[in-house]
Amino acid sequence: MDFSFTDEQSMLRDTIASYLADRYDFDTRRTAIKSPTGWRPEVWKAFADELGILGASFSEELGGLGGGAIDNMVVMEEFGKALVVEPYLGTVVIGGGFLKHGASAGAADTIAKIIAGEVTIAFAYAEPQGRYNLANLVTTARKDGAGYVLNGHKAVVIGAPWATHLVVTARTGGGQRDAGGISVFLIDKATPGVVTRDYPTVDGRRASEVFFENVSVGADALIGDEGAALPLIEQVVDEAIAAVCAESCGVLRKLHEGTLDYTKQRKQFGVPIASFQVLQHRMVDMFIQLEQAISMTYMAHIKLSEPAADRAKAISAAKVQIGRACKFVGQNAIQLHGGMGMTDEMAIGHYFKRATMIEGEFGSVDHHLRRYETLSFDAAA
Repeated sequence: MDFSFTDEQSMLRDTIASYLADRYDFDTRRTAIKSPTGWRPEVWKAFADELGILGASFSEELGGLGGGAIDNMVVMEEFGKALVVEPYLGTVVIGGGFLKHGASAGAADTIAKIIAGEVTIAFAYAEPQGRYNLANLVTTARKDGAGYVLNGHKAVVIGAPWATHLVVTARTGGGQRDAGGISVFLIDKATPGVVTRDYPTVDGRRASEVFFENVSVGADALIGDEGAALPLIEQVVDEAIAAVCAESCGVLRKLHEGTLDYTKQRKQFGVPIASFQVLQHRMVDMFIQLEQAISMTYMAHIKLSEPAADRAKAISAAKVQIGRACKFVGQNAIQLHGGMGMTDEMAIGHYFKRATMIEGEFGSVDHHLRRYETLSFDAAA
């Protein structure tokens, strides 16, 4: 596969890498995630004002730099290398994706605020009974005059403690698992009736259980068409999966590099353990998994503009490879480091935790194998 980055994308990568090397080292990040807030709002503003990366993937008509999914891929891979916790995925990729594709009222104004670093968004879609089924919803949005009233519970909403707004999926009709009757809303988190219970996640981020208790919103909160939002949700989630795959490439690269460096320093029987042939074979296998993950991630991003079925197959194929690579590379990195690899003081353990979370984010390996199989059978029918 011949894939080349443009000069602008290469400059974007270099700019992000330079900033993170100067201001997002491991110890600084570790201090930030242990703080009461769990992130650094000043870094988010720097992403907007100093680097301009929050607008990289938006069109020039919307006030962005005219990029797209590949620009998100570049950003997310660099963020993976530094284990950035700031909510780029939820705000730019997911929130921005819904606003770009959903043709909602006031989308251009909200996107302008995203680019300026004034709006942060969390995606409230998962429910306790839902597993990975995007249509399995019991949260409801009842029509009330010109607006809606929402009731329900969303689980593990990543980035919600830092969010100014929530993108919420809810039923405006149909049964619990029906493809029809699903709508999407953009809701100010300060709206009366929105209740959150915040907590840290194992990989250093923050999440919330979000409860909607008779939350009233206007008609302008609706994104896309009422009751017909599932294709839009699937498109944006596929874009989010592609971005997470890109992040994982950065994480996997650091796991491999960190393990390679450690085995060159750690000695047994008077020689570095990197000289042991069996460990050399193991690290070659780790490198192959990394390279396969990178190739599948690039292909997934190329396929994002394809018809829905082709896009979904490419995304699920990439997520399967990413899940397997995260497990293999992560576990071998810890094994080759020994028990010290899981200590909080060593960076390798933090990369392992993030890789482990990525395995199940937006669907496990088994889920995406089934999805790929279903899509393949449907295409052959």
